[in-house]
Amino acid sequence: MTIKKTTITDVAKFAGVSVATVSFAISGKGRISPATVARVNQAIEQLGYVRNRQAAQLRGGESGVIGLIVRDIGDPFYAEMTAGLSEAIEAEGKLLFLAQSGREGKGLLRCFDTLIDQGVDGLVLGGGARREMGLREKAAEHDIPLICAARSNVLDGVDVVRPDNMQAAKMATEFLIGRGHRQIAYLGGHSHSLTRAERLGGFCATLMQYGLPFRSEWVVECDGQQQAAADAAEELLRRHPNVSAIVCHQASIALGAYFGILRTGRTIGSAGVDTYLDQQVALIGFGDVPAAELTEPPLTFITSSAREIGYSAGQRLLQRIAGVDLQLQSVILPPVLIRRGSA
Repeated sequence: MTIKKTTITDVAKFAGVSVATVSFAISGKGRISPATVARVNQAIEQLGYVRNRQAAQLRGGESGVIGLIVRDIGDPFYAEMTAGLSEAIEAEGKLLFLAQSGREGKGLLRCFDTLIDQGVDGLVLGGGARREMGLREKAAEHDIPLICAARSNVLDGVDVVRPDNMQAAKMATEFLIGRGHRQIAYLGGHSHSLTRAERLGGFCATLMQYGLPFRSEWVVECDGQQQAAADAAEELLRRHPNVSAIVCHQASIALGAYFGILRTGRTIGSAGVDTYLDQQVALIGFGDVPAAELTEPPLTFITSSAREIGYSAGQRLLQRIAGVDLQLQSVILPPVLIRRGSA
């Protein structure tokens, strides 16, 4: 039989006070009456609540631990972002506590509550948050700084560090148009993705700017697995052989699309735009991975440094923890073209 661990929320309910009051009573912060402190301590004793860092270290002001929640640790973007964040906070003697919420972010609330219960000094969200989750309010209730460092953000009232998705898509599309392409498709992502919506906005705006057609059948959803992307790219080109270039939603999709294009008997590159026979398909994606240089030709990408995003988020969070009075800030990192042979 599994015994449910007592949480700070359980203590608050038992004592008839807010979670913030329990946190203040444990840490010695705030203006809490002796009677309330006694009631909280009595609840802690009766419930057997283990205070962990909140008792042993919050009395000194900090636990020395930063919490980070990402959906998928294996995602190259979040792996790089984590490295940058860790570099920033470890320079100040703090440690990173990493939690994975799952591909669809289903475990986000559980991860969030667990990290708060462990007494982290601050939290970084790596995507998957929704407004209705109340994460900003919950962090404020516990007096814990919260920062979003992700591909996109839907939370209001928090510091944000992220890439410029719309500008990245404009850059990719304009680059292909400059190479002579007029029939350009978009491959990957799902309709519920804010990142995809922002990139599609930039993609469509650029097509319209140059008077080029936008066709819904040339915008194809698929998940980030390479096999799925290969299948989707192959089907796209067999149904619409006049497509001469594909913008890929992320690096893994570009790698999968590479093999899907080869299955159709066509090659990858930017030559042969005006000829149907022997026509090449140009390929460009967002992000970057080491494997991109191993294909023939190597893959062209538009990227914003995920490591820099993590580092910037870490520096901002350290300022918040130190109590520096700062205005809310949205840091949007510009995209960079990594030009290789695929486009």
